[in-house]
This record gives sequence, C-alpha cells and structure tokens, in this order.
Amino acid sequence: MLALYGKPTSINVRKVLWLCVGLDLPLHHEPGPPADLLATLNPNRQVPVLRDGDFVLWESNSICRYLAVRAGRDDLLPGSAQGRARVEQWMDWQASDLNSAWRHVFMARVRQHPDYPDDTRAEASLVQWNRLMAMLDAQLARHAYVAGDDFTLADIVLGLSTQRWRSTPGGKPVLANVDAWFERLRRQPGFAAHVDNGVA
Repeated sequence: MLALYGKPTSINVRKVLWLCVGLDLPLHHEPGPPADLLATLNPNRQVPVLRDGDFVLWESNSICRYLAVRAGRDDLLPGSAQGRARVEQWMDWQASDLNSAWRHVFMARVRQHPDYPDDTRAEASLVQWNRLMAMLDAQLARHAYVAGDDFTLADIVLGLSTQRWRSTPGGKPVLANVDAWFERLRRQPGFAAHVDNGVA
C-alpha cells in the first residue's frame, strides 16, 4: 500500500490527500513521521513524502503528477505534450510565483511568526498576492477550470492556494471568476475534507 507522511494541516499534504480521494486510492497516512525517518526519506526534511514500495518521492506537485500517471488519469494530467504542459505551467506557477508572493503576509497574519512582522512588508506581500490572483481570475474568465474546460491537477494545487488566500486577513479585490470556479471545486470528491476544512 502507498504510504504518505505529513500532517494533514499542511497545505502540501492536503493536495495529495484531496487527489487520493478523487483517485479512490487506498493510502496509509502517517501524520507525524519521526524526524530520523523523515531525514532518511527526504534530504529537505519536509513533508509530504510518498512511499510506493521501495520508491520514495517528495515535493507535493511531483507526487500529484506521479499518482495521476500511476492511476492512468489522463483527465487530470493529459498525455499529449501540449495538454500536459498547459497543466504543468500552472502547477509550477503555483509552486514558484504564487508561493513566493504570499509567504510574508501569511506567516505574519495567520501563523503570527515572530520572524515575519505584520508591517509594510506584509502588506506589500498581500498586494503582490492579490495581483497574481487577478491573473488567475483573468484565466478563469476564459475557461471553466484553470487549464481549460476540464478539472485537472492544476485545479487541485491552485484550489488549496485560493483557500489560503481567502482565509488570510487583509484587503482583497472581488474576483468573480475565481469565486465561481471555487464553487465548482466544491463538487469534487474530497474538497470538503481537505480544502474547505477551516485550515489555511
């Protein structure tokens, strides 16, 4: 059986858990792996980590890609070069641009971490985050889902990022297309348990 390591409140662990519900995939979930085991499995000492027999994989978006391919789910990650690239560009954007934008304001206002004061840097972080969310809104004005007309892995990773954006205190623009898309995501199996669960 597949094993997943990482606490279920982690946004990156929740990506994988949500996907596994949609795949109807049996999974042994270990929320708190011992530090020595985690260090053995992942040199970054971060979660999630997936174990599939002797195969070990880390990085949440890579785990999602692997599980979709393993399950033969071309609807979630298309087999064509262009279709797959379209999904992966938005997954990479989520992991790079979007994550970089929100880090300071999220750590300041939600985690209340002492290394991230709620000051002008936090507000600048929110402004940048809002700008990128407006880019997502423009994409969703043209398509029902992030990468086109069908639900894909891009919607999973960006759905969780959007839930975090909605939950972080601060001024935000009204993004009607993002709101309508987020409502569509609620119909997906696993959304209530792993996205709309009150955890940012």
